[in-house]
Amino acid sequence: MEKLEAIVDDIVFQSDDGMFSVLRMESKAQGRFTAVYHGNAPYMGENVAMEGSWIEHARFGRQFDIQSLQVLQPTSVAGIERFLASGAVKGVGPVTAARIVEAFGTDTLEILGTYPERLAQVRGISAKKAAAIGESYSQLSGLRELMVFLEAHGVSSGYAARLQATYGATAITRIKENPYSLAEDITGIGFKTADRIAMAMGMEHDCEARLRAGIAYALTQAAGVGHTCVPEELLVRETARALAVDTSMVQDVFSSLLEQDLLRTEEMGGIRLIYPEYLYTAEVQTARRLLKLRDQAKPVTRVNADEVIAKWERDAGITLAEAQRQAIYASLEHGVFVLTGGPGTGKTTVVKGILNVLEQAGCRILLAAPTGRAARRLADSAGHPAATVHRLLEYQPTGDGLCFGKDDSDPLDAEAIIIDEASMLDITLTYHLLKAIPGGCRLIFVGDVDQLPSVGAGSVLKDMIRSDKMPVVRLENVFRQAEVSPIVRNAHKINRGQMPEFLAGADSEFALEEFANEQDAAEFVARTYAQLTSGGDWRRVQVLTPMHKNPCGVQNLNKLLQKYLNPPSAAKPEVNIPGNVLRVGDKVMQIRNNYEKDVFNGDIGRVIKIDGKNVTVAFPERPEGDYVTYAQGEVEELQLAYAMSVHKSQGSEYPYVILLMVQSHYIMLQRNLLYTAVTRAKEKVLIVGSKNAVRTAVENDKTKRRYSLLAERLQESSEVF
Repeated sequence: MEKLEAIVDDIVFQSDDGMFSVLRMESKAQGRFTAVYHGNAPYMGENVAMEGSWIEHARFGRQFDIQSLQVLQPTSVAGIERFLASGAVKGVGPVTAARIVEAFGTDTLEILGTYPERLAQVRGISAKKAAAIGESYSQLSGLRELMVFLEAHGVSSGYAARLQATYGATAITRIKENPYSLAEDITGIGFKTADRIAMAMGMEHDCEARLRAGIAYALTQAAGVGHTCVPEELLVRETARALAVDTSMVQDVFSSLLEQDLLRTEEMGGIRLIYPEYLYTAEVQTARRLLKLRDQAKPVTRVNADEVIAKWERDAGITLAEAQRQAIYASLEHGVFVLTGGPGTGKTTVVKGILNVLEQAGCRILLAAPTGRAARRLADSAGHPAATVHRLLEYQPTGDGLCFGKDDSDPLDAEAIIIDEASMLDITLTYHLLKAIPGGCRLIFVGDVDQLPSVGAGSVLKDMIRSDKMPVVRLENVFRQAEVSPIVRNAHKINRGQMPEFLAGADSEFALEEFANEQDAAEFVARTYAQLTSGGDWRRVQVLTPMHKNPCGVQNLNKLLQKYLNPPSAAKPEVNIPGNVLRVGDKVMQIRNNYEKDVFNGDIGRVIKIDGKNVTVAFPERPEGDYVTYAQGEVEELQLAYAMSVHKSQGSEYPYVILLMVQSHYIMLQRNLLYTAVTRAKEKVLIVGSKNAVRTAVENDKTKRRYSLLAERLQESSEVF
């Protein structure tokens, strides 16, 4: 790596989280040049020593990619004045900086740090202002010291501001005492980063602090793949493997944690299952509240349901199947009801029927779904307003986990609540939903249990059905009008473990294009996508893929599709996002709920304007108005959306789906994933890859059982828990 020393001439860009900055630099050796740094930007005018390498950016040209950076203390009068004039110290601008340096010369920084009261000798600075300037300089010095400490231990200095905000002046001391506390206290710092700091500090790899943190990390990892709990033996083994220590060491610390009641446990079939506290509470309370709610609601008697349903059938020109009729009556009879079924089985019709009776009875009804797109689909199909579950519960972002305005103390004002796409509900969100439901309210879950389970921990819909303690109707009859659709027909074949029938021609309703080489498959997808959207309808096609990495993964496909569909040009402004670049014309996706802007995780839009550091996106499906503007730092809520994972597509529908299925995706080739992907399409499905990969997925119905005891808890009386 090359070493450079330069002065920061300008800060072109800095993300709000301090994890990325673009700098304009000047040095005697290189003249003026651009540098990029994954960390907090120094202040303008500061002299820095850097290590890094030169890279060539497709649009911005030659840049110095900084790997490590150290701010050098200015020693000359000019350098000190330049530093103070930069705004680094609050209350000091160019005029005040000149006066301070004129008064104290090269002793200025010592005065600021040790004798700030002497600043009151300078014209225009009162004693109060002198104290404030001294405090600001002290904080800045502490931040710089913390940045140097982090860099010395191989950690981005971008975390320094967060650490200082959390720990104050004691940050370095706190880190030295227990670096693993960072994983608990600082958003964005996980166990691996904390462990890297600990190892760099010389902590023993088998010390108790590391073993305790490793157990917590293993539980977090388990929750990340859907488990609410983990068998003790497996937890000990996986922790020992992750930490590269002997299992006996982990077992000793584990036993100590149990003795101190710092972990939750449950015995089932001779196996001890270990829970994190929050998931134990969520699972136990979900079971209790479902059982209580099931038995509280009284049957709807304010109207004659038979007459209302008969009139609705006549007015709508439909005849309900027996299972659909049973489902409507069951929803009116029970406090909790589950409706499940595949595509074309008439779930939407049943929801309309339920709504019709409840509305005629004068019930206060709320509709919701886990994602914004699913909520809008529900509202469109049901003809009734719908919201995301988070909005329904008045989500309040705090940075400390889930916090909602609606709960036991201020429940929802409703007599009936319908939740669509319930397969996407994880145990934590379900618990918070149940906390907000008033006694006597009926709760109706609607979803396809054969789709992928929730991204978060738990299998709520599947467990409710598996328990046999919740009233359930499963719609299995595919209606004639839906049966003619190759997509619906093949979806049910896949769900039964049969190969789908591919029609001839890439433009048919259900087609397969085979490629031996994955990069060739990716290039074909890019060309096909470009052809299909040449008329300008960028919403018509969606590329789905099981994984994020490899040639046919989300990351590579998005870069490739962007190159084909929206290449760089002088006429298209750009901004950097983690791992990529956004430019005007790009198809993008919101990746987290933003209630202030009224955009939600999974919303798809198009970049229409980039003005400096502000990005404006058009969201055509957003009823509150198309345009949303993102300021600096908020842009990281967006990512390219030409391609997305199958998991991310849940709750959405697209006219045309291109699905990548290649053998290198083997770890994700499962029947429910293929089934979920295919059912995202309304008009056409094109599978690109290999028939063998499709066959592998169809035959693999052995999806990993999630460790969860919700079904078992429901099977017991609520008094047990």
